[in-house]
Amino acid sequence: EELEKIASLTQSEARDIILTQTEEHLSKEIATRIRDAELEIKERSDKVAKDILVQAMQRMAGDFVAEQTNSTVHLPDDGMKGRIIGKEGRNIQALQRETGVDILVDDTPGMVILSSFDPIRRQVARLSLEMLMKDGRIHPARIEEVVAKAKKQIDKEVKQAGEDAAREVGVVGIPKEMLRMLGELKFRTSYGQNVLKHSTEMAQIAGMIAEEIGADVRVTKIATLLHDVGKAVTHKIEGKHHHIGAEFARKYGMDERIVHAIEAHHDDIEATTPEAIIVRVCDAASAAR
Repeated sequence: EELEKIASLTQSEARDIILTQTEEHLSKEIATRIRDAELEIKERSDKVAKDILVQAMQRMAGDFVAEQTNSTVHLPDDGMKGRIIGKEGRNIQALQRETGVDILVDDTPGMVILSSFDPIRRQVARLSLEMLMKDGRIHPARIEEVVAKAKKQIDKEVKQAGEDAAREVGVVGIPKEMLRMLGELKFRTSYGQNVLKHSTEMAQIAGMIAEEIGADVRVTKIATLLHDVGKAVTHKIEGKHHHIGAEFARKYGMDERIVHAIEAHHDDIEATTPEAIIVRVCDAASAAR
């Protein structure tokens, strides 16, 4: 009571002043500690992120062979050129008409050069020529028959390649139309990389990273596997491959998270999900290797 008179304060008023002063002091100390903790977390998170990336890449560090789509056919002898051209150019005209590929026979000794923007057509032409040379009978009617057979064989190979890639990565439920486009990437290269091999490698790395950080592994793997499918049709459809691929994924009713991750794997669209960011990171990692 005496203290209250001297201080001109009640007990509750004095308590409030002490609590306020204590709170201000603690607030400064807490802010300092939070700032220190944030810096420590940032340093640790950078290290953890690097560790996850390095481990994922090391586990997929198999021999990587730079491949290019074969656009040449080697001839057993230069006499074969005359047989491929045929009387008054009938054979070569029939080949070009049936395959839709330009065939150059005079430029390089010992080989025929096949020229087309469509890698599937080029592959059909290569297979047809090899079958014709092996058979020995080269004339317009036989050419028509052999090209039809080669188209069926390549079509089967494309379908099988798409199914094998999905099986290798360990995902199911991809629409068959998307699997076919994926299979066509077997005959595409980009900067020296076979695009299908690049996509399957990426999907394996992406699955590891998604598992480490708690993202959706299935969505990440499928999006990564299909991120370049637009390249299968860029010679037919105008536009950037990631936009084309996303439109096809949307058309065939795929999960919107997969569509977004395909569409956002280049810089013109912001990646807003962890899965989309993983696709972007893996694309850079695989391409750099």
